[in-house]
Amino acid sequence: MTTERLARQLQFILELDKLKGILRRSLLLESHRRENSAEHSWHLAMMVLVLAEHADEPVDQLHTLKLVLVHDIVEIDAGDTYAYDADGHAGKDERERMAAQRIFGLLPAEQAKELINLWEEYEEQKTAEARFALALDRLMPFLHNYHTDGVTWRENRVTSVQVKERMAPVGVASDALGRTVSNITEQAVASGLLPHSWSEP
Repeated sequence: MTTERLARQLQFILELDKLKGILRRSLLLESHRRENSAEHSWHLAMMVLVLAEHADEPVDQLHTLKLVLVHDIVEIDAGDTYAYDADGHAGKDERERMAAQRIFGLLPAEQAKELINLWEEYEEQKTAEARFALALDRLMPFLHNYHTDGVTWRENRVTSVQVKERMAPVGVASDALGRTVSNITEQAVASGLLPHSWSEP
């Protein structure tokens, strides 16, 4: 017989399936279809395993893995807010906080508290692990944009100034990754993928 605890855990696990249906703006490199948030979370987890050595502050890999796997679960309710959509960011914090309470609240109380605490740690950016997790979260779509010929940048008329501002946390957490971002940004500008400004249509 399934216990109430196990039933709640399974309900949460099944709820996570909805993350596979949350589409992001980033395009996959091969098919050029839009990436979903579950795919993004998996890719970030692999980035933690591979790139943790480049963090400027020592980071606990397991803890950082938890942060990257948990932080986007709220998008099941709140949706994915595009990085360069100023209007879309209005009310984002409140939407995501309500989502965290509902979704993580499906779990037994102590597990719900643990995951909410992880989600809040990522949002507050006060630990080395949270800062490195954010750096990877900014780096992945940046790489997607560059290696899909800047399609999403062009569609949304994103400028190099906006990208540099958006990518600043990468250099805070990792000098090596920050320098890589700067080099790629220069290449994107030089090749016309990322203009300094857009002329009016």
